[in-house]
Amino acid sequence: MKLENFHVVSADWARDGDREAVRQLRRMVLIDGLGLPAAWEFDDADPQAMHLIARDDTDCPIGAARLTPDQRISRVAVLPTWQRHGVGTALLRQLVGRASGFGWNELRLDAPVELVPFYAREGFVPAGELFEAAGRMHQTLRRALEPASPGARPARDPGLLPAEDRASVDATRRLLLADARHILAIHLPRLDSELYSSAEELAELRRIATSGRGARIRILLHDTGAALRDGHRLVALAQRLSSVIQIRRPVEEVDLANRAGWLLNDAGGYLFLPDHDRPQGRASRHDRAGQAPLMQQFDEVWERSVPATELLALGL
Repeated sequence: MKLENFHVVSADWARDGDREAVRQLRRMVLIDGLGLPAAWEFDDADPQAMHLIARDDTDCPIGAARLTPDQRISRVAVLPTWQRHGVGTALLRQLVGRASGFGWNELRLDAPVELVPFYAREGFVPAGELFEAAGRMHQTLRRALEPASPGARPARDPGLLPAEDRASVDATRRLLLADARHILAIHLPRLDSELYSSAEELAELRRIATSGRGARIRILLHDTGAALRDGHRLVALAQRLSSVIQIRRPVEEVDLANRAGWLLNDAGGYLFLPDHDRPQGRASRHDRAGQAPLMQQFDEVWERSVPATELLALGL
């Protein structure tokens, strides 16, 4: 969404750069600027929330806001020099649009009383009595929502696909493989024996790899030596279809420190585990906006990684 000399993009809390940008904005605007408690910098809702960042034309963060699963907007923070220039309005309208796309019927937020007119211009109305929070009087506001377009199927909430234990993560991974048409991107610190090794998963990988022109499976794998020593079945498949299934090994220290695991397909689906060793994360079957920052990060790491030629040691 472009408005003059700034734009609004999705942010991924699990990504260090995005997370620090959001936290810095909150420190500057909410804590240092408004005197709110230090606890407002981050909380337990952040990993599950959908975050937006506004950036200027040099890509510097100038504003942020979030949408939490309990259907609330919160932590709206815009740098003072950018206030009254449409940044807050742009963030708010995008959050409202995302919530409508999820099929939600209402949004709520708690606003300082002096900001009630701002939110009223965007359709929010008071709900309940005034209350005090962090030393300031606040008003709860609500806005009724309609589907994104008449008769349209509501988009899936990014949290609808389960990724909370080993069984649900495995099931979600298989579903995303089945949804893929021609393209996959996989990031793995380590290729465990139970990952991408079942007959069902290998059949889907083979189907995608042989789906025709444009087929491409990219895998970023930290520990390539262990996968080769263990004789993993995915490595064997990659050796047979090496022109389509490409494996690279990260070499930069910052990339090797990333212990997350994720799977991205060309249907807008993703599975993201902040810690590869823990089967807990988030996933969506169709959420291109949520997938975009993960794909961008994957592409950046891919470009600075090296081909895993050691996995082609069999001479294929």
